[in-house]
Amino acid sequence: MPFTVLLVDDEPLVRAGLRAVLEAQPDIEVVGEAGDGAAVIPLVNRLRPDVVAMDVRMPLMDGIEATRLVLRTVPDPPKILVVTTFENDEYVYEALRAGADGFLLKRARPAEIVHAVRLVAEGESLLFPAAVRQLAAEYGTDKARAALDRAALTDRESAVLRLMARGLSNAEIAATLVVGLETVKSHVSSVLAKLGARDRTQAVIAAYESGFVAPG
Repeated sequence: MPFTVLLVDDEPLVRAGLRAVLEAQPDIEVVGEAGDGAAVIPLVNRLRPDVVAMDVRMPLMDGIEATRLVLRTVPDPPKILVVTTFENDEYVYEALRAGADGFLLKRARPAEIVHAVRLVAEGESLLFPAAVRQLAAEYGTDKARAALDRAALTDRESAVLRLMARGLSNAEIAATLVVGLETVKSHVSSVLAKLGARDRTQAVIAAYESGFVAPG
């Protein structure tokens, strides 16, 4: 079965460009479009896409609030891929904090767009650009540092979190640590549980906000 995608952007040309790129792939199907975040919930409930490619800046409801609503109200919600013009946009960071699973620049090459959708659909979030990592570090709080301390990660879990923060997939982490893929999956699940993180993205944000991982 192909991955299904809902496109949400207030610019018709952007939606048309994304549709053309994605529908050229045999394993991706665009099942719908919306011009504003306010239309997302009914479309998600009706179409049940695997991924929502969501612009962060829209006139009626932005991608941040739309992301919060999807994750709060939709059972078994889709993955959210933030799509934006500027990589250092605080809106992007707030969308990731709200629960978005990945990040994509509108000027990305077609191959990068396709890769991003596949990666998010498969549950392995994207590497944050340097500007977003810096924002996460700047938003660091004593609360975030205390939460990471309470998580009491083992040495191996700490190593896995650092590699997750670098954007490595489970297979790449397994190769780096010279362990089996199932072992890595077990460590990732443990890290998420200890941090109280919904997914990899939330765990990586916690790592930067706590100062456990430094941007750069």
